[in-house]
Amino acid sequence: MTDKQSFDIIVIGGGPGGYVAAIRAAQLGMRVSVVEREHLGGVCLNWGCIPTKALLRAAELRHSLDEMQDFGITIGGEISIDLAKVVKRSRKVAGRLSAGVQHLLKKNKVALFDAEAKIGAVADGLRTVTLSTGESITAPHVIIATGARARSLPGIVADGKSILTYREAMVPETMPKSLLIIGSGAIGAEFASFYHDMGVEVTLIEAMDTILPVEDAEISAIVQKAFAKRGIKIITGAKLRSLTNTSKTDASKTSVTATLEGSGEDLIAERAILAVGIIGNTENLGLEGSAVVIDRGHIVTDQWAATAEPGIYAIGDVTGPPWLAHKASHEGIMCVEKIAGLKQAHPLGDGAVPGCTYCRPQVASVGMTETAATEAGYKIKVGRFPFVGNGKAIAMGDDQGLVKTIFDEKTGELLGAHMVGPEVTELIQGYAIARTLEATETELMQTIFPHPTLSEAMHESVLDAFDRAIHF
Repeated sequence: MTDKQSFDIIVIGGGPGGYVAAIRAAQLGMRVSVVEREHLGGVCLNWGCIPTKALLRAAELRHSLDEMQDFGITIGGEISIDLAKVVKRSRKVAGRLSAGVQHLLKKNKVALFDAEAKIGAVADGLRTVTLSTGESITAPHVIIATGARARSLPGIVADGKSILTYREAMVPETMPKSLLIIGSGAIGAEFASFYHDMGVEVTLIEAMDTILPVEDAEISAIVQKAFAKRGIKIITGAKLRSLTNTSKTDASKTSVTATLEGSGEDLIAERAILAVGIIGNTENLGLEGSAVVIDRGHIVTDQWAATAEPGIYAIGDVTGPPWLAHKASHEGIMCVEKIAGLKQAHPLGDGAVPGCTYCRPQVASVGMTETAATEAGYKIKVGRFPFVGNGKAIAMGDDQGLVKTIFDEKTGELLGAHMVGPEVTELIQGYAIARTLEATETELMQTIFPHPTLSEAMHESVLDAFDRAIHF
């Protein structure tokens, strides 16, 4: 075996966890390879985070055109949507970034193998990984970053035409007149927002009692009210009994029928999207017979991303929620730095991962919800500030929403922050940094927030938690 086939680290998967881990390892002087079977950048760059935001941007612009007259601007003629161009731009954005990842790997001298990988045995401290191309490579450390795929429901098969997963939902050839979306997490909420803004009659079905169920209940309620006001039909507390393609008898039509438990009325639409979560890609990796533990479709790891099998690690979506690209990237860096023995390596803290949902209105959060903090035994102080009291939001014509902050009354620790409204997916990083720096209400209060900005609502929310709000 030549030196070119022997590495310090082999990364299986070239998504936002895998390629970042590989680049960081290369920066630390390690010989690194990435094995990717499909597309560099993974689901995030190719079918998730990035192309969906391109679609949502198109929907946002379409919505903005309807509000132009409020700003004194009149646009003549009928507004039309070239769906093919909308989708084409989304795919172009994804392709550009995927090519950028390839350039970064080449720049950092990371060996790239276009293949599937199977993890083998250890000999003399080196583990063999066999590729589908027939090659074998070795390394003492293997990082699994294979990501995840759309989860299905028992008895329901996504056919890609009438019943869709996120992949088909992102590249529609035509817009349906009506659409059922099963699941109202981030993926379901974003698709509901996009398709509705594109003129589709949308029904959002959620098994829990509220949409966006992982978010703070107060924030979820605001989004639910906003969606309903826009005309999105919402059904919560509804367990799906069956979802059937009912157009098989007529190939010229597409339709699906959803039956809900305890309901005497079926729901019928042209198409349906399954947005009920994801499951890790753990198959065909050669993990059988190893000590790697797989629980409910995801690989179990410790705080350093190590599995129970020495020399094998796992990061990102394959390890379970939260299924977020930035979490995967952070875990990749943390894992590699721990392998390298860096003193600066630090495990991922509880509640440190900010979450963002890019529906309209946007949602963002970090740390504990109010319910979670109370159940954990904290005596809390809660601050709220609505964007209706923020000058920049009013000037933008987008003043609906809220910033909510939760503090430990005893220590002043920022336990959680939750936001809904304009550009909150950009604002949340301020609170994420505050949590990393272990800032208390004192430091946040003494920080000067520029005017006029949306960020002033963040400051006011902190002030409100301690009965010091100025503008509300």
